[in-house]
Order: sequence, then structure tokens, then C-alpha cells
Amino acid sequence: MSNSLLTKNALARSLKELMAHIPLNKISVRHLVDDCGVNRQTFYYHFQDIFDLLGWIYKTEAVESIAQYRSYSTWTDGFHRIFCYIESNKAFCCNTLDSLGRTHLDAYLYEVTNDLIMGVINELAAGMDIRLEDKQFIANFYTLAFTGLVIQWMRDGMKDQPKHMIEKLSVLIEGNFLKALHKYEQAMP
Repeated sequence: MSNSLLTKNALARSLKELMAHIPLNKISVRHLVDDCGVNRQTFYYHFQDIFDLLGWIYKTEAVESIAQYRSYSTWTDGFHRIFCYIESNKAFCCNTLDSLGRTHLDAYLYEVTNDLIMGVINELAAGMDIRLEDKQFIANFYTLAFTGLVIQWMRDGMKDQPKHMIEKLSVLIEGNFLKALHKYEQAMP
């Protein structure tokens, strides 16, 4: 692993540890560099600010881990991994939710969910004559529904188990991707 990646990971680990007991808006670059034993220049060599580091954490830890779940047969596994990531990083994610860094959590959830759903839609739409804009509209609808569900689950204290949430989601969504695609195919001029 490169020195740059080691430093980024150390800063990420430090931020997550600090966020376990300090609100994000109270954490400064000074806190991070003191905790890591690096200087401010090193921090700013890698990140523009704490929010840039926050976004990097979500991107590297979670986004890349679900890339293999973009098919119709595995989408529930991908969603389950999203729930499990949030659950196992509860303090970090909830602290982000309640801070100015909320946009990074929203962006993370949107990116991973939309990527997963577009994979499913493209697989199901193979051989169908559907405009890209219509596929993107369907994916956006389901992405926003899922991200809203996850945010509400977090706000409610994550009481439901991820597996239970996925089972309920699966019942609601099963067959509806294909049904929506058929409706858009029939609506083609």
C-alpha cells in the first residue's frame, strides 16, 4: 500500500474515531492531525477540508464494496450491504446525518443505490426498446425511495434489522422494475 493511501486511511480512521464521541462540526483539522501525528500540510496535501475526507471515506469504504451486486438476482444483497455498512458504522453515519456533512451521506446513498438499480434496470431492459431517459427516471424514483427509507430508518434509531428491512423492500419491489419497463416500452412513440 502506498504511503499516500496509508496516510489517507489513518486520517479516515481518526475522523471516524473522533466522530464516535464528538459532533462533526466540532472536529477541526487540528484534532485530526494531532490524533494521527501528522502535520496540517500533510492533511491539506490529501484533502481540501474535513468534508472532502468525509466524502472519501464513504466512497472508498462503501461505494466500491457493492459493485458486484448490480444484477436482478443480487440487488437485495447489495441493499443489505448498504444497511450493514451503516449499522456497523452507526456513530459515524448518524453523526454525518446530523451535521453539515449530511450532503456526503446523501451523495453516498444516492450513488451506491442508483448504480445498483441502474444495473438491475439495464439487465431487465435487455432487448427492450426503452429510452435511456426513461430508464434513468425509473432508477431515480427507486433510488430516492430507497435513500429516504434508509434515512428514516437511521432517524428512528435503526431498530429494524437490515435483513427484515430488505425482506419488506423485496416484497414491495419484486416484479415492479419489469412492470415499469414494460409500461415505458409501450409508451414509446
